Amino acid sequence: MAIGFLIYINGFTEKTQPSTLNLQPSTFQPLVSIVTPSFNQAQFLEATIRSVLEQDYPDIEYILVDGGSSDGSVDIIRRYAERLAWWVSEPDKGQTEALNKGFARAKGEILAWLNSDDTYQPGAVAEAVEFLQSRPEVGLVYGEANFIDQDGRLIGRFPAAQTDYRKLRRGYVHIPQQAAFFRADLWKKVAPLDPSFYFAMDYDLWVRLAALAPLHYTPRTWANFRLHSQGKTVAADDRCWPEMLRVHYRDGGSFLAPIVAKYYIRKAIAPLWTWRRRRKVFKSPTAY
Repeated sequence: MAIGFLIYINGFTEKTQPSTLNLQPSTFQPLVSIVTPSFNQAQFLEATIRSVLEQDYPDIEYILVDGGSSDGSVDIIRRYAERLAWWVSEPDKGQTEALNKGFARAKGEILAWLNSDDTYQPGAVAEAVEFLQSRPEVGLVYGEANFIDQDGRLIGRFPAAQTDYRKLRRGYVHIPQQAAFFRADLWKKVAPLDPSFYFAMDYDLWVRLAALAPLHYTPRTWANFRLHSQGKTVAADDRCWPEMLRVHYRDGGSFLAPIVAKYYIRKAIAPLWTWRRRRKVFKSPTAY
């Protein structure tokens, strides 16, 4: 999910990262299932696929669900078909349905999804597994994510930070979906993703997972979140907060809660915010 109010572009402050996670690894290597939903993203799709297949973790089940693309995506997928656990290209109802279709086939103990315009950093999967193996009480672990432009240039950083169920319910969403890994046993308790959500399906999932087990942030850069003119973050950001409020009210939230106030403030400043974001991302990208 791409939540507009969290985006800081250019002039960001680099966070200090430890050189290692300093965890005690387990000799057991669980299967990690990664799902990529895709539709007409041929421009970026190969980079996404390669970022998964070139991970140094040996036990990855990679599932790619294409919505019937007509832009050459299927030709790209076929080039890597022998290394995919399963793939399909057929019309669907959108990203959420594609994800549910992929996760329904996943056999891994750890799950993640990577959208077809985003990429993993080298070593991300191995580090996520190492963390979850060392902390069995944690239901989801997430790291940092860079913002990159359509050409792959670094233009900012997602403001990832530690959050929990209480903060999520208040509208503090500091989890970059691209850098999140969660346990399959918890997924089975809350699945599937709500197909009525176009934008906030991951926020809804984080809330439901956080009600069952702790979420944990680690300051390691695990993914790259691509911002471009056709991405949801830019093209459909106005649909995010109304969907978040649906989660809030569904779970018994009050009209006087902080998340409601944030929604109305966000709505009031939306034209200025959208102008500033587009100007920074598309008119004057700066490579670092």
